[in-house]
Amino acid sequence: MTPDIRMIAVDIDGTLLPSAGTLVSERNCRALREAQAAGIEVVIATGRRQAYAMPLLAPIGLRPDTVLITSNGTVTRTITGGPIDRFVLPVETARALCPELRRFGTVVFTFDREGPGELVLESLAHAHARIALWVDANRESIREVRPLERAFDAGEAPVQGMVCGGVAAMREAEAWLAASPLAGQIEMHRTEYPVRDLTILDILPPGCSKGSALRRRAERCGIDREAIVAIGDNWNDLEMLASAGTAVVMANGAPDLLEEAQKRGWRVAPSNDQDGVAVVVESVLRGIRVSGMVE
Repeated sequence: MTPDIRMIAVDIDGTLLPSAGTLVSERNCRALREAQAAGIEVVIATGRRQAYAMPLLAPIGLRPDTVLITSNGTVTRTITGGPIDRFVLPVETARALCPELRRFGTVVFTFDREGPGELVLESLAHAHARIALWVDANRESIREVRPLERAFDAGEAPVQGMVCGGVAAMREAEAWLAASPLAGQIEMHRTEYPVRDLTILDILPPGCSKGSALRRRAERCGIDREAIVAIGDNWNDLEMLASAGTAVVMANGAPDLLEEAQKRGWRVAPSNDQDGVAVVVESVLRGIRVSGMVE
């Protein structure tokens, strides 16, 4: 690491958060606060929407103008809600996705509004059977609509679609969509948990990713790629990692992403349960390469 790092981008789940619980460790919190105090821009980038992310981030004590990239890059705001960027899936595209995706798994659409209807799906019971913790945590924001195509009757466009299911089924869904007439109308990002046989396949407006959102922010701040550190653990972090001069994958990351990191010469940090984010940030602040991180 070098002392001239000006921006650090950090994923939440599997990176900033431990494997169990929803409390960011004090060491991670302190490291991020110290980075901001040193003049480094801290950017949080997550697949979560803002309302689902902020209860985790609020206790950290980040500055109100901290940038939060949500829904894997479709919405960017400050952590206090100040608008920066927003992109949507056209209604026609979202409606066309419904019959194609429901055969692969549980389908959810996210709208950029707060309260009931922010998340729309066809069957709460079906979703609960696959992603119970997510359903329980988001129940107040979920509305059931049958058939799902009717969620777009009012003409409101979603910021994100999602289909989730087993690893094999979601890889099949991704391959099918990539070869379908819809391929040019969407962007796909996969978050994979092989141990749980669970994959979340996010479907976004074309060109949207954590990486594209991070690049826009860096350009507006006049920050070069080489002055950016990005830290993540899963495939939905790939474009963000590739957009940074220093890419760091968590030791607990998706196994094939760790293989990709080795091929690209990216660094590997200690796991999320070993405060890997703090290890990286502390090394940036000291301007040295830390032991425990490998090329």
